[in-house]
Amino acid sequence: MVYCGLIRADFMNMNHLLAMQMQGGGGLSFLLMMGLMIGVFYFLLILPQQRRQKKWQTVVDALKTGDKVTTSGGLRGTIVALKDDAIHLRVPPDNLRLEVTKASVVHVTTAEDEQPKTK
Repeated sequence: MVYCGLIRADFMNMNHLLAMQMQGGGGLSFLLMMGLMIGVFYFLLILPQQRRQKKWQTVVDALKTGDKVTTSGGLRGTIVALKDDAIHLRVPPDNLRLEVTKASVVHVTTAEDEQPKTK
């Protein structure tokens, strides 16, 4: 009889523990899942964007006269002068001289890139 009472007591304690875990144990797992989601978003969205931004900033900082650039508006020209936040482009065929912002540069071709490659 005593032995049967111990089994019943253990079974009731286990049910009580399971009920407590189902009610209040979700808070920790929720925090872990939210942390995991934030980590995934950081590595898939934020980190690559920061890398692209740094790469673009180094390209803009390295602009010099003689570089051929393409702007976001589709203008292609050669840099003839640099200012703090703007560049002067010489645009063919009439050799127009235009001033555009550095932020509008999307592609740069340097003089070294244009030289023909020998095999």
